[in-house]
Amino acid sequence: MKIILVMKKVEKTKRNYNFKRVILSLLSYLLYNANYSQTLYTISGLFLAFSKTSKETNQTILIFTTKMPRSDLTRGYSDGDSLVGEIVREEGHIYSLAATNDLLYTGSDNNHIRVWKNLNEFSGFKSNSGLVKAIVISREEKVFTGHQDGKIRVWKTSSKNPRVYTRAGSLPALKDVLKSSVKPSNYVEVRRRRTALWIKHSDAVSCLSLVEDQGLLYSASWDRTVKVWRIHDLKCIESIKAHDDAVNTVAAAESLVFTGSADGTVKVWKREIRGKRTAHSLVQTLLKQESAITALVVNHVAVYSGSSDGAVNFWEMGEKRILKHSGVFKKHRLAVLCLAAAGKLLFSGAADKKICVWRREGKVHTCVSVLTGHTGPVKCLAVVEPTGGEEDEEDGGGDGRLVVYSGSLDKSVKVWRVPRE
Repeated sequence: MKIILVMKKVEKTKRNYNFKRVILSLLSYLLYNANYSQTLYTISGLFLAFSKTSKETNQTILIFTTKMPRSDLTRGYSDGDSLVGEIVREEGHIYSLAATNDLLYTGSDNNHIRVWKNLNEFSGFKSNSGLVKAIVISREEKVFTGHQDGKIRVWKTSSKNPRVYTRAGSLPALKDVLKSSVKPSNYVEVRRRRTALWIKHSDAVSCLSLVEDQGLLYSASWDRTVKVWRIHDLKCIESIKAHDDAVNTVAAAESLVFTGSADGTVKVWKREIRGKRTAHSLVQTLLKQESAITALVVNHVAVYSGSSDGAVNFWEMGEKRILKHSGVFKKHRLAVLCLAAAGKLLFSGAADKKICVWRREGKVHTCVSVLTGHTGPVKCLAVVEPTGGEEDEEDGGGDGRLVVYSGSLDKSVKVWRVPRE
């Protein structure tokens, strides 16, 4: 394959004007040449790089600009917050992502799960179960993915080649489905005049949550249930009839499980060990409202919920382990689609294409920054606290700042660097 390098220098004088002119010219060059497929990369502190590959000659052209001026890089953000990287693939909208210290996993509506390392594609694998709506990673580096068709897939890396991922199982396993299908008592009504096995989701899996200390995986579904899975043998051990409408989100912490639904409620379930069985009972309903609950996150001091009216509610643990409503805050004009938390910071992504960064002081939450740049709804977020290695430095986290990943329906993943305090 032939490689051509084209360098575009940004002049120091009138840099804002010249930088805009270079970007516009490069975008025009890329977007209006139908014979080429293109990819856009942003690399912090080095170059803005465009690559395009000829469909006819297999020729790749890489176009670089010199280091992006800080005023352009951070425009629209508060001091200290910056966009440090971007991944764009014209293959599907990003619906889910998960991050470890060195790897980023993205799921899209074209059935692919991509694995990225230092903003470069490291690996990838494909499921036949449709849109990838949820991804979680275990400490053993097993990858669990939830799909539009109601299935949960389990993936693991090859011991010989960490770039190769193979399917390690499905939830529920085929043998469990066959075994359960024999007994009529294992069928439950899921819709009017329609029954299904209780160990299977009958609609899309909307969210996954791991509790590794207990060896459990929770899956929320539009079929109005939350199912509890034992990780070591991939068996469904309980199905909770959680809500009167689609369950959009689930978050587990210690002995409590929180669920949010399109019926406008947030519920708290307590996990109890009864002999060899694990059972969950409803202990509290935190919220009842007309707007759908679209996101949940739990940190060490509070539970947060995002809803379709753009508001974020939060609760704190009170006396007798009863959660009390502590406040509500709002800045988004449209639905909050995802939440992430780290330390005193809360991140909310919304259908208005923005990410709000909230800092907590006591019970007061202040929006300290608004991250803009996505051209579609922000569907998923992940926060990583860098460990200080070389890989973290390349992702922009070598200075001790948090690294925030945002996935959007504009088919891109953006990487942000945000101060911890």
